[in-house]
Amino acid sequence: MVLRGTATPMTDSMIGRTLKHFRIDSLIGGGGMGVVYLARDMRLERPVAIKLLKPELVADPDRRARFLAEARTAAALNHPAIAQVYDIDEEAGTTFIAMEYVDGRTISRLIAEGELDLLGSVDIGLQVAEGLAMAHEAGIIHRDIKSDNIMVTRDGHAKLLDFGLAKLLDAGADAPGTPPGAIDRTLTIGQPHTLAGAVLGTIHYMSPEQARGQALDPRSDIFSLGIVLYQMVTGELPFRGDSLLDTMHSIAYVEPKPVTIVRKSLPPQLHRIIARCLRKNRDDRYPDARDLAADLKRLKFDLESGTRLSAPPLERFTGWLETLKASIPGGTLGLIILLAAILLAVVFLLLKVQVGSLIGPAFVVYYFYRSIRNRKKRRLQALAKKLKDFPEVKAMFIRGEQVTIVLDKAPAKTYIKINGLIDSVNEKIHFGKPVEAALRDDLGEADFQSLLRTVGLVYAREDVLAAAPLPLDLRENPR
Repeated sequence: MVLRGTATPMTDSMIGRTLKHFRIDSLIGGGGMGVVYLARDMRLERPVAIKLLKPELVADPDRRARFLAEARTAAALNHPAIAQVYDIDEEAGTTFIAMEYVDGRTISRLIAEGELDLLGSVDIGLQVAEGLAMAHEAGIIHRDIKSDNIMVTRDGHAKLLDFGLAKLLDAGADAPGTPPGAIDRTLTIGQPHTLAGAVLGTIHYMSPEQARGQALDPRSDIFSLGIVLYQMVTGELPFRGDSLLDTMHSIAYVEPKPVTIVRKSLPPQLHRIIARCLRKNRDDRYPDARDLAADLKRLKFDLESGTRLSAPPLERFTGWLETLKASIPGGTLGLIILLAAILLAVVFLLLKVQVGSLIGPAFVVYYFYRSIRNRKKRRLQALAKKLKDFPEVKAMFIRGEQVTIVLDKAPAKTYIKINGLIDSVNEKIHFGKPVEAALRDDLGEADFQSLLRTVGLVYAREDVLAAAPLPLDLRENPR
């Protein structure tokens, strides 16, 4: 364990105490579940990590029973890539877990210190994938795979931490009659954040189904491991945003930049592996971690043996198309338009078409161009109508390419649905810049009233229209 924390009087008071046969020696760190100490197993004379769980996490009897059942199953796992759980016990009302003490550094620290090369990253990914395969076959999903939950020992062995513990924060998970996403859960970016309707996990490493609050299966862990692989080989995260909700939107809807574009020296096989892990639709990902491990093992062998890593011709052509699509505005549609224009120009040259004969067709093309170009305005008008179905939406403003939607105490699912509507608008805009949306729930009343008086208001909720001193034309024609 390498997490370091600042000792408090409460944590200081634990040092030197004995829980059952474990003597607590020093503080390691803390997190969303509790505080971790370095301790000594007095019976077996070995160092262990002791995690003291927060009382509120095990206060509910049903929740505690579900956690203990899964933690006992996790304790039965025996794999070199999984930090073993030795014991789960309770003393003086404190529930604690005794775990294998891992002397090493987290992946996030190795990335920050620049100590991961390509072969090392692939090897770590392979070890973790093999550990995940065993856990999934035992019916356990990790739910919180991230670079801070994977440690690497001094001799290069990867250890996946906190197996069987993530479910503890998932209040009500698997409880009878509880729909996915119906419970408030914890999201963390460096520190815990709570968001109604979202799911447990570290936000940057969530799968799309986690971000949407849906039920999870082993393929969610595969997506999260794909993010860790991406981060190890590029040094950056594939999904980022200025806020929690922006990051969730990126995870659910935005395709990450190929690793071979971020770092052009990376082999195409690695891009293919990571891209398959990061498919939005879980059915398009690896069906299980063993298939992922098999591909990583082949890639590791090629890297170690110096085998030429050029992809087959069809795969190279597909990779070239993906690179081209990423560099052309409009993505796939932009590529189609470019190829069509080139083909048309070649046909005109071969047929020696006279310029005068093109005037009529040019007018027809111009008419359709104007029709398509105005699609953005029509789509945004349709969006404003759809927002009426969301009682949390107070107002919508349009200024150029920027759409601002002001919300009032909206749950996470509302943000996700509105972001989906914005994506739908952009998918159907064939020309011009895409719409950029800002969802605001942080405006004070004075700022909101000032915003209402500016140009660009296209929709306001009825109570807003009734209470705000709006221009007469808006009062007579509320939208």
